Order: sequence, then structure tokens, then C-alpha cells
Amino acid sequence: MAKLAQGAKYRGSIHDFPDFDASQDAETLYNAMKGFGSDKEAILELITSRSNRQRQEICQNYKSLYGKDLIADLKYELTGKFERLIVGLMRPPAYSDAKEIKDAISGIGTDEKCLIEILASRTNEQIHQLVAAYKDAYERDLEADVIGDTSGHFQKMLVVLLQGTREEDDVVSEDLVQQDVQDLYEAGELKWGTDEAQFIYILGNRSKQHLRLVFDEYLKTTGKPIEASIRGELSGDFEKLMLAVVKCVRSTPEYFAERLFKAMKGLGTRDNTLIRIMVSRSELDILDVREIFRTKYEKSLYSMIKNDTSGEYKKTLLKLCGGDDDAAGKFFPEAAQVAYQMWELSAVARVEVKGTVRPAGDFNPDTDAKALRKAMKGLGTDEDTIIDIITHRSNAQRQQIRQTFKSHFGRDLMADLKSELSGDLARLILGLMMPPAHYDAKQLKKAMEGAGTDEKALIEILATRTNAEIRAINEAYKEDYHKSLEDDLSSDTSGLFKRILISLATGNREEGGEDQDRVREDAQEIADTPSGDRSSLETRFMMILCTRSYQHLRRVFQEFVKMTNYDVEHTIKKRMSGDVRDVFVAIVQSVKNKPLFFADKLYKSMKGAGTEEKTLTRIMVSRSEIDLLNIRWEFIEKYDKSLHQAIEGDTSGHFLKALLAVCGGKD
Repeated sequence: MAKLAQGAKYRGSIHDFPDFDASQDAETLYNAMKGFGSDKEAILELITSRSNRQRQEICQNYKSLYGKDLIADLKYELTGKFERLIVGLMRPPAYSDAKEIKDAISGIGTDEKCLIEILASRTNEQIHQLVAAYKDAYERDLEADVIGDTSGHFQKMLVVLLQGTREEDDVVSEDLVQQDVQDLYEAGELKWGTDEAQFIYILGNRSKQHLRLVFDEYLKTTGKPIEASIRGELSGDFEKLMLAVVKCVRSTPEYFAERLFKAMKGLGTRDNTLIRIMVSRSELDILDVREIFRTKYEKSLYSMIKNDTSGEYKKTLLKLCGGDDDAAGKFFPEAAQVAYQMWELSAVARVEVKGTVRPAGDFNPDTDAKALRKAMKGLGTDEDTIIDIITHRSNAQRQQIRQTFKSHFGRDLMADLKSELSGDLARLILGLMMPPAHYDAKQLKKAMEGAGTDEKALIEILATRTNAEIRAINEAYKEDYHKSLEDDLSSDTSGLFKRILISLATGNREEGGEDQDRVREDAQEIADTPSGDRSSLETRFMMILCTRSYQHLRRVFQEFVKMTNYDVEHTIKKRMSGDVRDVFVAIVQSVKNKPLFFADKLYKSMKGAGTEEKTLTRIMVSRSEIDLLNIRWEFIEKYDKSLHQAIEGDTSGHFLKALLAVCGGKD
């Protein structure tokens, strides 16, 4: 088993086998591979129930007893992913890492993701063992091989990490924390260009505990997390490496939980990544990885492996996983700590929100009105000109164009656009032409028209708008439809869901900071409801979630984790159902990170067969001048591809062109 730091609790899933007999195990494996075929079940059962130290003893005894190399025999008898997994388990950890890196830099091309994962996550001791193992196994210098296969700042940071000289966690200086924050800020945000050397020096050498304090202070000082600055200032593999270092500093198990999820989500499985992580963390922190995985992705690592793999390969991975957290039915302290830290990050963040559509610098409404009239006059329509003008003007400028168009031509620009355009493009362009409050009012009206109600649209709008936006929507609704929004909500919805929506539609949420005494009272109020009384629980949640300020709610939800060991979102999903559950979850997610809430909605609108064009259009229009740039950042961070790429792969024609113009960049 892996060596533990003094006082540390073992968090691996593989333990030393009691009554271990290396000679007997060697004989069992020899018999399992003797003759025609091999007993794969016996092989996987034995190897996954022995620690790595014990496996090395089995290898030595196998050679002594039979004069053969056990790993060579396993390679000969087994095939494919199962063979790679079993052989990976048989190597000492440092030699397994050395083999992974050797494969990553051999042949044509380089597997940068493998290099990043290993070198960003290993401790000083593990790095030293890796370098020695590489030298022993391949008679080559690892640093020289990495230098020969990489370049630029990416190469420099890899070389720094290969030294294994990061300061230990007891090395923390408050004065140095402030200095490092200032140096990072001046090297990136305050500098024309970027001083990459400062990022490399600080992130490559300071202790993890020191860096956590630096990241906290950086957020308070600059109003944005260090990750946002890295994404804005760095690029390519160097950016990915630095983000991986930051993630591992914050929580190595969380980094691996994310890597495992991405290895299995969507079509196909990244088996090399899955094998490498399950092998390397099985005697280190796989229990922490499991717990964080379930918290972040609302499913157990065990169940995802079970649904994504097959055969002996699946059986072996599940053995390494060590248990199904969904079956356990409990919430873990480690996962609760992650939830607490997420709310702390949300509470202290002062992230500057930015849209992607800005006022045109050389704006001339007269020229634009004439160009639009020409684009729609005569046979055919010049969609390209329409898209180019409307997507590159702010909403206020579009309103000026509408007035000028009517003054010049005595025509209604909206009516002409509606006549000339059709389908998804028409909905997008007409949406961009409407004042924001009138656009939201129309979306709410459409959600309640005809047979059935689009509850998702009602929730998305009412759970995410500010007080000022809600009041403007109410006025626009009254002006456009000659009735109150509240009356229509009352007639089209029912029960507690109706009461929640009406409460949100008043636009009377408190504003300002948190009241610490009231924070504890509110957390107690939603934590104390008896487990069997769901209606009382839902009513208490409504009174607090619909009225308190966002800043206050962040502290309430953080206090809730301390009181119950549960994240509030987890409690809502477990204890509630239907539209009430969905609207509360939307409020909580919006409070935690509104751009991420919309990034998730956009992703879901485009994943799988078919596209929810109405959802896609509604979010792109409504967030284009508010926080679409932040949404883009959250999208690429969570889904490993840019919003631009997702739109490009899921839409077509002029609709695609207009969406990409609103999106505003490839990231």
C-alpha cells in the first residue's frame, strides 16, 4: 500500500491481503494461464485483492518458481483494455507513470493530456520516484525527453514540475501571499501581454497550502478567480497545464473526479485515461475521488463505470472502485467539505460579468436603416447583411435603427423582417430586435399560451432575473398584452409552484449583503423541518429562497452544509419533486453561479439527437449583453469544448452564422 503521511487516514480501495502467500499466489496465476485459454476471472480476482507491494512479491516468486516473467505472460494471455489494466496494476506506481509518459512522448505526436495529468498531480516524492524509474526502465533522462518533445512555456512549466521541488505545506508566509497575489495580477491582468515566467515560478514552486491562500486572496483583490485570469491570459497546452495545477492545488481528488467523468461522458470512452487514473489512485485517494464524483455529478463512479464498460475489464474496474456510493445512501464528510468550499467561493467572488454584444463604435442609424431596407427590397433577401448589422449593434442601437427605419421609409422594420425571414433565423433576429423586457415578456406569454405550459421557460426566466429586470418585464407584459403577468401565472399554474412563480414575479427580493444572525436562523429554518413533512419543508424553502438576497442566500446555503452535512441542492433533489423541485434547483444554481446555470442549459439544448432551438435562441438573445462571455468561459471549463464548437456542430445555415456572431468568439 501507499505510504501514509503521519496521522493521515488511508483513502485507497485496495488493501494488503491478510494471510498473504506470494508463492501460492504465483502458482494460482501460473495455473490460470496454463494450457488452452486462461482463467481471466481468477486473474482479476487475485490481482485486485492484493496491494501493489504484494504484487511485486508475486512477480519475484513467479520468476523464482517458473523462470518466467509474470508481466510478459499476462501480456501474452490477455488482450485489449483488460490486458492494459491488469499489466498496469502489476507495475510499481513510479514505473507505471514512467510507462505512461514514455508512451505519451513516443512516436508521432504527443499526448499532452497525459503529461499534464501526471506531472500536475504528483507529489515531490512521486516525481523523484518517477524520474528514477524512467531512467532505470528506459536508460534515458526524462527531462531531456520531455524537452525534446515539447516547446515554449508549456515545456518550461513541465521542466519546473519535473524538479519535484515544490515547497512543503508547512511553508506559508502571509507577507509572501500578498506579494504573490500582486505579482500574478501585475504579470497578467495589469500587463500589456503576459509575464508567463511569474505564473510558472509561483504556481510551480509554492506549497499547496500557500497557493490556496494566494488563490483566496487573489479572488478578494481582483474580483475574479485565478482560473479566469489564466484562461484570459494564457493559451493552448500551457493554459491547460496551469489550470490542472490550480485544480490539483485546490483538490487533487476533485481534479481526478472531473477527469474520470470526462473520460466516460458522451459517446465512446477514453479508456487510457480511465485505466491510468483507476490504477494510480487505487491505493491513494480513490475513496475521496468517489465521494466528490457523486457530489458533483449526482451519480456514483461505480454506476458510471458499470454502464460504460463491459466484461472482465468492467469487473476489474469495479473492484478497484471499491463500492457503489449510490447504494450506500449516505452523504460523505469529504463531499460536504467540497460543497462548503464551493459556496465560500461563490460568496466572496466579485466576478465582472461581460456580454459579447457591445455598442458599435462608428454607429450610424441612418446608414444601417438604408442597408437593411436594401437587403429586403426586391426579389430575394440579403440575410448576410441583416445578420451582420443586427448582431453587431447593441439593443439600444437597434431601437434607434427601428425609429430611423420608420422615419425614412414609413415602414415597420419588425414587420419587414418577419415577412422576409423564416424559421429559427427569424426567431433569433426578431428576438434581438426587441427591447429585453419585452422579449422576456413575450417568452413568458408564449410559455403559457395554447395547450400545455412550458414550465422550463417560466422557471428559467423568473428564477434568474434581477429585481429591476422583473419589474421591467411586468411593465412590458402589461403594455403588450393588456393584463398582468401575475394574473396569467395564476390562471396557468397551480399549487405551490404557482405561489413560487408569483413570489418571484413581484421582483421584491431583498438586496444587499448578509445578516449573520439571520443566516443561522434561515439555515436552521430549512434544516429543521421533519423529514416526513414535505409540504412544510417546501413552504419554508419558498419563504427564504424567493425573498432573500443572493449574497445572503450564499451564506445560508454554506451554513446549511455545516448544519446538515448536505448541500442544499442535494436536499432539494432528494426531498422534493416535479416543478417545485425544478424551480428551487434553478434558484440555487443561479445563486451559486448564474453563468454556469445558463452554460448547462445551453449544453442540454444541443446534446443528443435534435436541438432545442427555442431554448438556445432564448438564452443567446437574453444573455448577449449581460454575461454571455462568462457563460462561454463556464461552458468550456465544464464541457471541454467551446460554446462556438457546440453551436457549429449542432446548427446550420444563416441561423448558425447569426448564433456564432452573437457568441462572439471561439475560446
